[in-house]
Amino acid sequence: MHEYSIVNALLEQCDNIARENQANKVTRVAIKVGVLSGIEPGLLQTAYDTFKLDSLCSEAPLEMQIQPLVLHCHDCGKDSTPEERTVVCPQCGSFNTKVTDGEDMYLMQLELDTE
Repeated sequence: MHEYSIVNALLEQCDNIARENQANKVTRVAIKVGVLSGIEPGLLQTAYDTFKLDSLCSEAPLEMQIQPLVLHCHDCGKDSTPEERTVVCPQCGSFNTKVTDGEDMYLMQLELDTE
């Protein structure tokens, strides 16, 4: 389960940002997880709930936005969000596409308590 190592890196990043801003704790963590990131949201949530207890995020909920796949087709020029996990353009059927979103996980927002 690589979600555990991902959560450890996320919590370390959150703790570092909190310390850099002289915060006592993190009150909210918001992330974006792409459907092609290879991350299982349920396992990520479980790992977060388990490991956050030893960090400045111990009371912070994890808000997860699941990012759908977004493709750009080089043949027809259209951007699309296919329902299925495919790199085939749903507009023209071309394989000449580029994934523009939905492959990564990003830390989007942190709320910090500095009091």
